[in-house]
Amino acid sequence: MEIKPLSEIERSIQKNYRKYIWSPFIKAIKDYKLIEEGDVIAVAISGGKDSLLLAKLFQMLSRHTDTPFTPVFISMDPGFNEENKTNLIANCKHLDIPVHFYDSDIFEVVERISSEYPCYMCARMRRGFLYARAKELGCNKLALGHHFDDVIETTLLNVLYAGNFKTMLPKLHSTNSPELELIRPLYYVHEESIKSFIRANGIKAMNCGCAVAAGETSSKRAEIKDLIATLKKTHPQVDKSIFKSAENVNMNAILGYQKDGIDYDFMDFYDGKPVEE
Repeated sequence: MEIKPLSEIERSIQKNYRKYIWSPFIKAIKDYKLIEEGDVIAVAISGGKDSLLLAKLFQMLSRHTDTPFTPVFISMDPGFNEENKTNLIANCKHLDIPVHFYDSDIFEVVERISSEYPCYMCARMRRGFLYARAKELGCNKLALGHHFDDVIETTLLNVLYAGNFKTMLPKLHSTNSPELELIRPLYYVHEESIKSFIRANGIKAMNCGCAVAAGETSSKRAEIKDLIATLKKTHPQVDKSIFKSAENVNMNAILGYQKDGIDYDFMDFYDGKPVEE
């Protein structure tokens, strides 16, 4: 299927996918105050489905908003093969997204220092690179394409493999770049809606372009994705329950927590008062 004309792609966001993409995108921005007047926001484009959609959403929003802001589109080549690099540039051109494109050797470095479990190191290095470029361009925020499914998968990854309860936040200031706020405007958008949009419009988005994405290395995130899919067969709302769990933490029924780097143990705050079992 050939990619549809730009006008049809933009129209589909406002019409066909208004309920599933545009509305939850706007809701997340309002709920979490992700955009403020005068913001200069770097929108990171990896070449994948999520970031391409995010870039187009930001561009469309900037044209018609009561909160004026400036989107700046940035992308990097961490070591893509020529086909992926060409495809990324072609997609940005077709979508009329003016992108600042940078080269790097991140894939090569990650393969050398962390070949068995490269995803975490690759993500950290790519994030650091994007932070630096965003600051060079005078941006005060960096927008990433993490969606609803990324949020719940991260929550379960932490519970099952890291032994903590920590979710992916809609916005935060990184300790590495505290002057730059990271925001996730696709926080409420489901991955299946993004996939459907990409397919319907004939957009040839790529995966992250590395060995893990090609299925050459195991991925804990892939295991979690499969687990959630299995659970949804008998409990269709399980993904929403996982998401809501991060909003409904009962402080009277936990064994401990950490805040601002300080650990609090159950016995530190146990007062002997009756609680609902």
